[in-house]
Amino acid sequence: MAYACELKFDGLAVSLAYEDGRFVRGATRGDGATGEDVTANLRTIRSLPLRLEGGAPGYLEVRGEVVMLRRDFEALNRRQADAGEKTFVNPRNAAAGGLRQLDPKHTAKRRLSFFAYGIGAHEGFAVPATQEALMARLVALGLPVSRERRTVEGEAGLLAFHRDVAARREALPFDIDGVVYKVDRVADQEALGFVARAPRWAVAHKFPAQEATTELLAIDIQVGRTGAMTPVARLSPVFVGGTTVSSATLHNEDEVRRKDVWPGDTVVVRRAGDVIPEVARVAKPGPRGKGDRFEMPAQCPECGSAVARLEGESAARCTGGLFCPAQRKASLLHFASRRAMDIEGLGDRLVEQLVDAGLVKTPADLYRLDAAQLAGLERMAEKSAANVIAAVAKSKDATLGRFVYALGIRHVGEVTAKDLARHFGGLDALMAADAAALQEARDVGPVVAESVAGFFAEPHNREVIGELRAVGVHWIEGEPERAAPAGAFAGKIVVVTGTLATMTREEAKARIEAAGGKVTGSVSKKTDFLVAGEEAGSKLERARALGIGVLDEAQFRAMLEGLENP
Repeated sequence: MAYACELKFDGLAVSLAYEDGRFVRGATRGDGATGEDVTANLRTIRSLPLRLEGGAPGYLEVRGEVVMLRRDFEALNRRQADAGEKTFVNPRNAAAGGLRQLDPKHTAKRRLSFFAYGIGAHEGFAVPATQEALMARLVALGLPVSRERRTVEGEAGLLAFHRDVAARREALPFDIDGVVYKVDRVADQEALGFVARAPRWAVAHKFPAQEATTELLAIDIQVGRTGAMTPVARLSPVFVGGTTVSSATLHNEDEVRRKDVWPGDTVVVRRAGDVIPEVARVAKPGPRGKGDRFEMPAQCPECGSAVARLEGESAARCTGGLFCPAQRKASLLHFASRRAMDIEGLGDRLVEQLVDAGLVKTPADLYRLDAAQLAGLERMAEKSAANVIAAVAKSKDATLGRFVYALGIRHVGEVTAKDLARHFGGLDALMAADAAALQEARDVGPVVAESVAGFFAEPHNREVIGELRAVGVHWIEGEPERAAPAGAFAGKIVVVTGTLATMTREEAKARIEAAGGKVTGSVSKKTDFLVAGEEAGSKLERARALGIGVLDEAQFRAMLEGLENP
């Protein structure tokens, strides 16, 4: 089979839209569906044509990469240094920052370049039969395409291209981090299609990560936003992978043991592209005194809460989720999310400002805010501040299931939170339950039980829950439901897909759960029923392939009504 071999640019992917040959807009690729509009900044790139040459189609989406040539990067850093300003560590960062400038004049000063490597949507464009012919067609339209490309046959040809480019990598005028192999025939590309947003007919073959040797000075602990505690190597600064590295991840305690890393060792540091630098291995052991061996602390270095490591997990975690400063922003955003306490208007930007200003340390502090405090924050007018305060007040009237979910207990999702609420009936009973009692609740196994018990055993979390109750957060409690309801959905796993005419997905989910079923988001061999509304897609196809029972809306309602009206 023939393959088209191209370079994997180390830049920023963009999509350009041309209408009747005229450049009308451009955006970063983002998540593959949504990106940033950078049209004005793209217009400043001299190699990017604002009008296509002869025979331009009615509409053409051109995909490519914005890069900064090495000579332009060096000139930029000289100007930065002469002006006493911060220099850039690599061309990619300089290019990405330049393309996102608010003022296109600043982008123009970066002297960015563009290379096309494919197309997207099009009208009035006859797609050539091969990838190589497509590249030639783009060149004919006046678009810049890298000359470093080759059509080869079979595995030997692919590997020969990779070796050749790797040998000449440093001599290229721009940075690359590998090569890309594409099936050459366009008809074969279309037959292979896509998986998620990645094509099945193309694959990247990256170059090996760059490595350097340096001294490991100490091992610190970094607490992540979810409480995960990561050992971090503090290093004697070393230049590797295009930047100066002074710290590198050791991933977890097991990795420290496996690699046998000690403070004072000479270690090999690896970095590839934007990947976080890591300690790859020990090059030369250090003196290794008796007390130098790394040990995971028993208490969180940020808040003093107990550290726990659940069975089957590699990471140790801080259990002070509602109290820990490292987890503060993440826990507040989760607490305020729509399926938790549903505090409308309390998004990322506002939470960040509240935390940075010291106005909110725990979820209970949200209920102590006033409109004047919010109005004093950036981009918060009096009306929007009043709306947030009203939303906070409204959230005081919760349900126990929502409240338990809002606490952010690891492994406790929305469904499990509701199951726990039904099983125990009240929060005090849930908080007092040990791991054995917790496992009596529906679908709660040893890992979830240990996580829940550990969360409520942490005094800091209990203090915050007490404060939440004191500021007026409340819910209706009831009798424990020890037995699952009988009926067609009792103990069944159900997936809902498509659009239902008579109820929302949330309503359908609530009614399935009330009838004893469990709703999940993906179809698997364990799924018992798929409820398929209008425009059901891949989940319906997968359910049929697995032989899973498919219910249309009428059948679904009939089953529900049979349960609700015995």
